[in-house]
Amino acid sequence: MSDTCAPLPTVNARISPRGGLDILSRAEIARLTDASQDDDLRETLRRCALAVLTVGSDFGDPRATSARYRDFAIEVQQMDRGIRLELKNAPAIAFVDGELIRGVADLLFAVVRDIAYTAIEVQGGQFDAETSEGLTSTVFEILRNARAMRPHQDPNLVVCWGGHSISSDEYIYTKKVGYELGLRGLDICTGCGPGAMKGPMKGATIAHAKQRHRSPRYIGMTEPGIIAAESPNPIVNQLVIMPDIEKRLEGFVRLGHGFVVFPGGVGTAEEILYLLGILLHPDNAGAPFPLVFTGPKASTAYFEQIDRFIRLALGDEAAKHYSIIVDDPVAVAKAMKDGMRKVREHRIANRDAFFFNWSLKIPFAFQQPFEPDHAAMAALDLHFGRPVHALAADLRRAFSGIVAGNVKEPGMRRIEQHGPFEIHGDKAIMESLDDLLRAFVEQRRMKMSGEYRPCYRVVA
Repeated sequence: MSDTCAPLPTVNARISPRGGLDILSRAEIARLTDASQDDDLRETLRRCALAVLTVGSDFGDPRATSARYRDFAIEVQQMDRGIRLELKNAPAIAFVDGELIRGVADLLFAVVRDIAYTAIEVQGGQFDAETSEGLTSTVFEILRNARAMRPHQDPNLVVCWGGHSISSDEYIYTKKVGYELGLRGLDICTGCGPGAMKGPMKGATIAHAKQRHRSPRYIGMTEPGIIAAESPNPIVNQLVIMPDIEKRLEGFVRLGHGFVVFPGGVGTAEEILYLLGILLHPDNAGAPFPLVFTGPKASTAYFEQIDRFIRLALGDEAAKHYSIIVDDPVAVAKAMKDGMRKVREHRIANRDAFFFNWSLKIPFAFQQPFEPDHAAMAALDLHFGRPVHALAADLRRAFSGIVAGNVKEPGMRRIEQHGPFEIHGDKAIMESLDDLLRAFVEQRRMKMSGEYRPCYRVVA
């Protein structure tokens, strides 16, 4: 084994929970401990727990983290008064003087809470997975179980999307935007990782402190395949792990009140296409949904290219749903604050909840989990002539497959075994898609560790 994968210092510990898992019935404890004995679930729990315990590390490849802590194990133990976590050979960087850092402990129990809830309630057949309404109810129940929704509060949650691999200028800009959002009393929700997911939270912490905002929310929403490859940033104070990428995306749009998109790579493009596909559905016409693309002046060309791709693939109507604000954090924050007012008025008029956007129409096709193997990627219908929201759904799946090939262990293994995914479609779409992906590579927006090797091949 090379030095880069050499074992690192570890700690053994027993941890008692706080919040959400500290008051359980005996039946709940028994179900939780039984579920944790399942081999697949145990491995998922181990990988996600390891990601949380290595917050702040710089490991690029999730397999490198696993190799460095190959002897790490986590066990859920039943106690008379609840549960306890037994950690063996846990990363020492998660401890201070032998005590687990409190924020890390909170995130660790969030991992157990959400993975167990998914295994027991969601995969256990307690919810209807065959209808759109049933899947939305599933998202709602997961968020409620995680205590992510806050009743009796006006709309104030801004979802910030963007890449983990961004330049220092772009990162500084995300902090400035977060600062201006925080000064206006707005909370932050991101994908929970580094880069553009960390910057807005970091900026908002200073602003919230100055404004004496005493209960700020820094929500990180992820899913097992992503968190295992990308540790949460340490500012996240509410971690939610959704069962799959589709429920994660629906969680964002149901929970958030406004959206800010910073420069990013394929994951950010996937999120944009998901959201635009929903907003283009006829049933959502007229619903206020503040959406701003923003970055420093140096990122102007990035957003011009994103805008060109959207207009070519989805038409000029899609571009009416977002504004592009370059190098002006104050204007971004004011747009979000004004958008919150419109969202509030609309929700009141339609008798919809502030804490969960029930009235938004999300087609069933957007909710169905997509397993990106070679056959599924080649079968995507990326051709003009389809309803524009349906084309957006398949474009989103194409980017989702590329994300899987970049950072998720199953996808990475498929690429290693069978070569790059093939993506087929109309020539104009394929050429524009190829240009966009090549630009991401050249700008190092898809770099994980070492030189990036494309996991896809575009076929017109």
